[in-house]
Amino acid sequence: MSIKSTLFRATRENYITTLAKLFEYATDNYANRPLSRYVDGGQEYTYASFKHKCLELSHMFNRYGVGAQDKVAILSQNMPNWTVAMFSCVPFGRVTVPILPDSSENEVTNILTHSECKAIFVSKRLLPKVSEAARQKMTLVVDIETFEIIYKDDSAFTCDWHGADPHADDLASIIYTSGTSGKAKGVMLSHRNFCQNIIAAYHAFKATKKDVWLSILPMSHTYEMAFSVLYPLYVGASVNYIQKPPTPSILIASMKKIRPTVMCSVPLVIEKVYKTSVVPTIEKSRVLSWMRDHFPCILYRIVGGKMYKTFGGRLKFFGIGGSKLDPVVEEFLLKAKFPYAIGYGLTETAPLITAAPVGKTAVGSIGHPAYNVEVRLQNVDPKTGEGEIIAKGDNVMLGYYKDPERTREAITDDGWFRTHDLASVDSKGRYYIKGRLGNMILGPSGENIYPEEIEQVINQVRGVSDSLVMERDGKLVALVRFDEKVIDWNQEREDNFFENLQAKKKAVLDFVNKHVNKQSKIGEVEAMKEDFEKTATQKIRRFKYQDKGNYSSDINPETDSCGKTDGTMTGATGSETGSSGTGSGTGSSATGSDKGSGAAKAGETGTKDIIR
Repeated sequence: MSIKSTLFRATRENYITTLAKLFEYATDNYANRPLSRYVDGGQEYTYASFKHKCLELSHMFNRYGVGAQDKVAILSQNMPNWTVAMFSCVPFGRVTVPILPDSSENEVTNILTHSECKAIFVSKRLLPKVSEAARQKMTLVVDIETFEIIYKDDSAFTCDWHGADPHADDLASIIYTSGTSGKAKGVMLSHRNFCQNIIAAYHAFKATKKDVWLSILPMSHTYEMAFSVLYPLYVGASVNYIQKPPTPSILIASMKKIRPTVMCSVPLVIEKVYKTSVVPTIEKSRVLSWMRDHFPCILYRIVGGKMYKTFGGRLKFFGIGGSKLDPVVEEFLLKAKFPYAIGYGLTETAPLITAAPVGKTAVGSIGHPAYNVEVRLQNVDPKTGEGEIIAKGDNVMLGYYKDPERTREAITDDGWFRTHDLASVDSKGRYYIKGRLGNMILGPSGENIYPEEIEQVINQVRGVSDSLVMERDGKLVALVRFDEKVIDWNQEREDNFFENLQAKKKAVLDFVNKHVNKQSKIGEVEAMKEDFEKTATQKIRRFKYQDKGNYSSDINPETDSCGKTDGTMTGATGSETGSSGTGSGTGSSATGSDKGSGAAKAGETGTKDIIR
């Protein structure tokens, strides 16, 4: 690296201390370069046209008196106009309130009310989620697809308001997260928080203006916002969005057309690719099956090469975050030399805490502390070496909006943020997530049992789509959602249905109890009739399943569940805070949008026929 290049990068890092500075730098230096577009055409911006539209909308807000520190919500599926909406606000001192597209009407109402939003950008398909009462409280309701005003409060009209340049520690966004606990929190993120993550991302992966992003996660989640909205602006890169629901064929066609160099994803996407494409490809071939047993590294390079071509053949960075990656899948990616990276963090840290860049990953590890972030373990168990991860740095949030009590609980007096994630660290300084502090179950002999680790084993069973382990009546119970090809609940009344179901449950029970230690053996398997309710990063909302009456399974008072084990458990499964990653989350984030949107829903992103 030349001295000139080093000085340029250092100057850029020191200059960009607010999103206003980022906006100025990007639009001045990359004016004629492409910024964003739909894969199939439609909305499209250069950096210059992006600047023009942002200034135009900011002037509109000025006219209606929506000024500095006023809250502006964004409720939309992924699109180029989403970034425009954000940057018509934050460079001028306004505060954005991104809302996940799959939020319910009640959730939307609560967020708008709690945050006291003065205006909202909303797409046509999501407008019904904004109640009439909520609209009437707004100064402006703007169609994000056309930027036409849907509703305005003429009494708020003014013509002499001007924007204000924000400071580094000024509030930039309030991002609401309930995680898996059901307790919604408004995370206050400053300009400094976001800028720290941009710089940390750059130190983990040095993207350039030539890089091409394909965005498949919801932009309203911190993960995608930080790494597929803000970071591309920093380097002058371009971002592409899928306008239609990302079915397997549409996703594959998009990757073939765009040939992305950068993508961010959640574990569920790549895990489904492995389960539905990689494994069947190997098992259908005697030659490949033989190679798996004798020359796995060579086999994985061959299969991985085919998968790489399906992703467009130019991929340099495939970021995985939001939850813990299955170690079997990660071992495949590692041996296949697939360019994956692991990150871990929470919405509260904007989001990055640790990172394992491409070529520096290790199975099960979330990597080393991110650039300019301090990380350590507290309350370490001397027997296991496990303790709670705490982090300190410019990435740590300002606090929870209107909730000083929760803020004091989350951030110590000397600035350390408590993640509530339990981890260990090896001799090379790499961190390994064990599970959530609140999810941990205390075994009969006082040992720590992490349901997440058992779930990883369950999910390896052929035909299992997802699972959740909890403690009930002194024993471990596994709730299992089978793939529809394995268990079709529409055939529930047909002969042999329950015989087949019991066989599948027993297979799960036998496999799991063969591969876990004595303390982690499950006592019951219940089959879920419906998909688990999940967060934006596709983590199961555990609190929804603590009481047996809150979900639909195959178990009823007259039907025994499958399997029994000896031993009793003490303790209870706790609820998780709104973290965006337990084990490998580069902030969560985020995934998914409403079913009718063009943004990808991580759990539904197509994986069939990824390898051909």
